[in-house]
Amino acid sequence: MKLFIDDANTSEIRRLCDLYPVDGVTTNPTILARTGKDPVSVLREIRALIGDNGIIFAQAVPLDAEGMVRDARAIVRLLGQNTIVKIPSVPEGFKAIRLLQEEGIRTCGTVVYTPLQAYLAAKSGASYVAPYVNRIDNMGYDGVGIVKQIQDILVRHHMDTEVLAASFKNSQQVLELCTYGIGSVTCAPAVIDAFVNNLAIDGAVMGFVHDFAGAVGENKSMADLIG
Repeated sequence: MKLFIDDANTSEIRRLCDLYPVDGVTTNPTILARTGKDPVSVLREIRALIGDNGIIFAQAVPLDAEGMVRDARAIVRLLGQNTIVKIPSVPEGFKAIRLLQEEGIRTCGTVVYTPLQAYLAAKSGASYVAPYVNRIDNMGYDGVGIVKQIQDILVRHHMDTEVLAASFKNSQQVLELCTYGIGSVTCAPAVIDAFVNNLAIDGAVMGFVHDFAGAVGENKSMADLIG
């Protein structure tokens, strides 16, 4: 399962990339706006942070297919070939996805709330579909369950499209989808940190440190002893 950072805060991206085996970064217009900076500059900085091999997602803003295609071309020119353009999963978006597939530009059908939206985006040629787990929950439905339905549809119909599950409120939701075999998830920094934010883990680590210090003295490591 690929793991993406769902954020445009470059300080957080730098920290998480240093610590965790992340595959790239996902953004959208809202996330970029939260930085208070020029979106183009932020996207350039993110690309520099994750390198050419990292995958970056950026969203087309217009509401019409022709405008979406124009945005997509510009985004790929800016960020390079290892870029996925997010296209809303609406009728004009399905048209744009088909046109972009013909040009070899990879897309992600985003703003997915229903399995049939995902199906149409995948059938149009999207490389990814991005269902919003927590937002679906907030509408009174089962977000994790709907993502599983989408996964089943894509697998059963042999569609060359990967689920990119998004909008998580906790690590348990991620765990359920990881266990189910979802292709990708994108999480806010706090959710990624929560994968290992556990007092039992911290206690065990500090116990080893304390016991070793009791045996050989404070502030010594194996490298100090071996020389």
